[in-house]
Amino acid sequence: MTTLRRFLVLQLLMLWQGGFLFYASFVVPTGTEVLGSTEAQGAITARVTDSLNRCGVVGLAVLAWELLASRDPSRRRKAIRWTCWVVAAICQVVLFYVHAKLDDMMDPGRTFVVQRQHFYRVHGFYLWTTTVQWLACLVFAWFTVRTWRCDPIRW
Repeated sequence: MTTLRRFLVLQLLMLWQGGFLFYASFVVPTGTEVLGSTEAQGAITARVTDSLNRCGVVGLAVLAWELLASRDPSRRRKAIRWTCWVVAAICQVVLFYVHAKLDDMMDPGRTFVVQRQHFYRVHGFYLWTTTVQWLACLVFAWFTVRTWRCDPIRW
């Protein structure tokens, strides 16, 4: 069961956080260039973030399983990992809420912004929240690998 749990932790972190990093680093700039505007790219992003946020819920559940099931002799490391998880979970709740607010500022088909005055300020907050979540997950991943070194799988 330990092998399965660790495999799921890796896969979900790669899908959720790796997907976020790849999308933000490559897809958004390329989409903006190809489609000709950030607004056109935003119509795609509004839908992609639906999936990323769902991945976040599943990812957080598996990370919680990892935290509850792993044997870590270091209280400090365990506290850091739990803190990272709590930060990521709070960010996820905020992301769902802010995403709904951003959707309310778009047309019903989510193809263009209709309330420009507040949209970009709220969108900036969304981006900073995803960045904080990504950093929390990055630290979580680092300390999880360190934990696994102290608790190797016995075949």
